[in-house]
Amino acid sequence: MTENSTGDTPTNLQEDDAVAALAALAHKDRLAAFRLILTAMPNGLPSGQIAKDLSIAPTRMSFHLATLERAGLLTAQREGRVVRYAIAPHTMRGLLRFLTEDCCSGDPTMCLDFNPFPCR
Repeated sequence: MTENSTGDTPTNLQEDDAVAALAALAHKDRLAAFRLILTAMPNGLPSGQIAKDLSIAPTRMSFHLATLERAGLLTAQREGRVVRYAIAPHTMRGLLRFLTEDCCSGDPTMCLDFNPFPCR
């Protein structure tokens, strides 16, 4: 990933980063966890709650969450004995930007109705 002028925020994903992120999401449990954590932005959720809400064994869920974190899609914050996972918004936006950068044959007016972040 490239960084902005402050050196800390990913702005664009390279092809290898996009492949890693998509590979991490290409499992039903990881995709379900990612989507659940997305509903709790910006604070995220404790790993135990994610496992409970998705009816997945905590050790198995920890493995999946670590995979998403390694792919840059999640951040992990330890709070005592609890690990809270949150969406890494810059990586998520970078992935969407990577996937759609050549959308609509380069004519942005064709994509006016496309909003990758609709609020419900």
